[in-house]
Amino acid sequence: MMCWSMLVFLVLPHPYFSALCCQVRGMTCASCVHKIESCLMKTKGVLYSSVALATNKAHIKYDPETIGPRDLMTIINALGFTTSLVKKDRSASHLDHRMEIQRWKRSFLISLIFCIPVMGLMIYMMFMDSHQMMPHHHNVSMDDITTYHPTMVLEYQILPGLSIMNLLSLLLCIPVQFLGGWYFYIQAYKALKHRTANMDVLIVLATSIAFIYSLVILLVAMYEKAIVNPITFFDTPPMLFVFIALGRWLEHIAKSKTSEALSRLISLQATEATIVTLGPDNSIVSEVAVDVELVQRGDIVKVTPGGKFPVDGRVIEGHSMVDESLITGEAMPVTKKPGSSVIAGSINQNGSLLISATHVGSDTTLSQIVKLVEEAQTSKAPIQQFADKLSGYFVPFIVLVSVLTLLSWIIIGYHNFEIVEQYFPGYNKSISQGEVIIRFAFQAAITVLCIACPCSLGLATPTAVMVGTGVGAQNGILIKGGEPLEMAHKVRTVVFDKTGTITHGSPVVMQLKVLVESNRMPTNKLLAIVGTAESNSEHPLGSAVTKYCKEVLNVETLGTCSEFQAVPGCGVSCKVSNIDQLLRSTNQTTSKNNKNALLVQIDGLQEDSNFYPFIEPQSTSSSMSSVYSVLIGNREWMNRNFLTMKSDTDLLMTEHEKKGRTAVLVAVDGVLCGLIAIADAVKPEAALAVHTLRTMGLDVVLMTGDNSKTAKTIAAQVGITKVFAEVLPSHKVAKVKQLQDQGMRVAMVGDGINDSPALAMANVGIAIGTGTDVAIEAADVVLIRNDLLDVVASIDLSRKTVKRIRINFVFALIYNLVGIPIAAGVFMPVGLILQPWMGSAAMAASSVSVVFSSLLLKLYRKPSREKLEVQAGGQLRQKSLSEISVHIGISENRRSSPKLSLLDRFVNYSRASLNSFLSDKHSQQNVPLNEPDKHTLLMEELKGEEDTFL
Repeated sequence: MMCWSMLVFLVLPHPYFSALCCQVRGMTCASCVHKIESCLMKTKGVLYSSVALATNKAHIKYDPETIGPRDLMTIINALGFTTSLVKKDRSASHLDHRMEIQRWKRSFLISLIFCIPVMGLMIYMMFMDSHQMMPHHHNVSMDDITTYHPTMVLEYQILPGLSIMNLLSLLLCIPVQFLGGWYFYIQAYKALKHRTANMDVLIVLATSIAFIYSLVILLVAMYEKAIVNPITFFDTPPMLFVFIALGRWLEHIAKSKTSEALSRLISLQATEATIVTLGPDNSIVSEVAVDVELVQRGDIVKVTPGGKFPVDGRVIEGHSMVDESLITGEAMPVTKKPGSSVIAGSINQNGSLLISATHVGSDTTLSQIVKLVEEAQTSKAPIQQFADKLSGYFVPFIVLVSVLTLLSWIIIGYHNFEIVEQYFPGYNKSISQGEVIIRFAFQAAITVLCIACPCSLGLATPTAVMVGTGVGAQNGILIKGGEPLEMAHKVRTVVFDKTGTITHGSPVVMQLKVLVESNRMPTNKLLAIVGTAESNSEHPLGSAVTKYCKEVLNVETLGTCSEFQAVPGCGVSCKVSNIDQLLRSTNQTTSKNNKNALLVQIDGLQEDSNFYPFIEPQSTSSSMSSVYSVLIGNREWMNRNFLTMKSDTDLLMTEHEKKGRTAVLVAVDGVLCGLIAIADAVKPEAALAVHTLRTMGLDVVLMTGDNSKTAKTIAAQVGITKVFAEVLPSHKVAKVKQLQDQGMRVAMVGDGINDSPALAMANVGIAIGTGTDVAIEAADVVLIRNDLLDVVASIDLSRKTVKRIRINFVFALIYNLVGIPIAAGVFMPVGLILQPWMGSAAMAASSVSVVFSSLLLKLYRKPSREKLEVQAGGQLRQKSLSEISVHIGISENRRSSPKLSLLDRFVNYSRASLNSFLSDKHSQQNVPLNEPDKHTLLMEELKGEEDTFL
């Protein structure tokens, strides 16, 4: 009970928690992210905060009794950022990067206008060594200079110590420094005001030092009336700003591409719906177009050819082909007819359809998918959390390295000037040694500030996660965040549930065997009793039995079931009454159709025959108040209730189990009366999925509550060699934990309520989209399509994404670990020398390269069935039973159930009775008997539990 309580606590939103999603403008690197998150987490009432640099969004969970959304946004604004609420509408405005793109485009163009002349001056300085052509003296006439060399006019000193070139550099630098860089100064001021440091601080520090140093040197030269032009860094700010603006412009363009998948999903939502009113003869009386938000559950909506489905619903009239590729990844159009489910956002290709709205607004499948993808793209992988912390200390560390570089080269220069003289570009003996040393030291220090880039570290993971989760959603694979996306590639063991996962989950009755004489229990009476008893069961096997009994008896309703109790892993017990009137009406119908009845022996059914047994007429003298005590379950359940099974019955059960069927015993009033054989067909792609996973180096395990023989047969069909059978629901969690304790990273694949704790316990929980809502909530990955090959695709996508994240981190780390030492002059002996503008260009290129590297994931294509079949070749084969290792229950060593003593039986019976008493009777709801549509993700009510009890 505690386990289920914890699960409900985790799945359902806590009444005292609220969530806020807001857009944050002004973040430049992971240091900004770290500052916002750390400040929010220190605030009383904040329970959780996650800020994504790639999406510029913050997700915050808080206690509404302590703090409110306005207070939270005020806190972020006080840190120097701009926030706005992300509205839950149909637009993708919060994913739009056009504002940032326009801002940085404008900044780049302004900087470029002033940078072009600076670049011309730099080219002049690099290729015209005017120092060696003639001395710089302030009394040299302009005629002498133009006569000697016309380009030397730039070297002419209009004032002592102030040449035309330095004056032009100063005049070009001032507008760039204070016009093109105003945004950097504002952001740096806000960051320093709140005792933090980000990328803007580094940029402002580098440009300001270069500008101030150059201005001081120029003023000193003018004061001393120097005849030699002083060496300045007026070229550094324009070059730095132009490269930074260009880099961020390209970076935001690339960021907008990472959100394309989510934007496309949001754009699928229709804006209007046509609601129709039907007359008594189901003809359309009126049609009215309304906003899609005004559609209510139960409305009849008309969808014309080429139109989008505005809501989830069920077809009530019409036939058509529907394109669901952008939602489920299903390439081929899907046929829709009355009774079929349709998904909001899919496109009706031909033929008008009338649908009854079942889920509207935020409850539609498309809205739920968008919500999951948005949350996934905002969440962080564990490696990203480390990168954010590292980036928080990155800027102070770089400033410290820059200062140490400055001091080191000053000391080295005065101690051994030959080193500076050898590696200083453009060294001229007419310049004093002190100026050369200081200039060289400042050049190295400024280059360190220019080349350092925490942005690349901050973007390495989130951009890859955004693209990876978006690509997954387009292929029908919903990955709930960066952590499962990162963890899936580490999985070494994949545990499959059986019913509804390996098999279709829609079992059918294959054979009914009456174990007593017909005068004691006629077949029709047994069918009526069994069908009534199972009518309260929510298990798929119970639904199959009830459906079968109704079809054979040709009735819609059965008798009355009371005192229904289900014991997981064993069976059910109940009281059945009010079936005598049903039997009399059934006998009358049967007497009329005796000539056409299908004369088939009850115990002689062939495996593939469509079986409807001959129902024997009977005259019952029982009263209307006859009540029958019914037990339905496995061997263990009969043993617990002190019922002895004959050897021939046990042999018959064994024969069915060898064929992969589930054999269930029926006892009425303390007498074993019948045996029901139920089979669930294996999915056609199951064997290929298992084979592919094994070729990927993964261990594949089957875990089920079914008996060992049935489980062994199913495992042999799909190629699984390790089976855990007869595992109780509570033991599934323990079994997953047991595998984890052995050092395995486990992925659990399931679809039922009983799988939910195991899905939550596994390193990666993978839920089939047609499963129950609880399983979907507990899982880390949801497969929209009921296709096991998507399990292969999800792990393959994880591997590709993690590989891309690692490549991004290699780019970012190698860039910083190698680039900073190069900038500091460590590699000067091998000829690697960088100018400040080169460092700024490299810094801008690093962020852009990381984002574009992540965008390569958009080229991912999940493995197709045809491709996997070609790779498998002729290796797909059914395993022999001798190759399969079967483990019974929770114990690894116990191979078969031990025979219980009388005392043990009494204890187990008492325990089972107590469990039955404590079971939640309200959960025992009737379930629809029709097979669920394959696109019922987040649409169906609880479908029923796993194959652990009938």
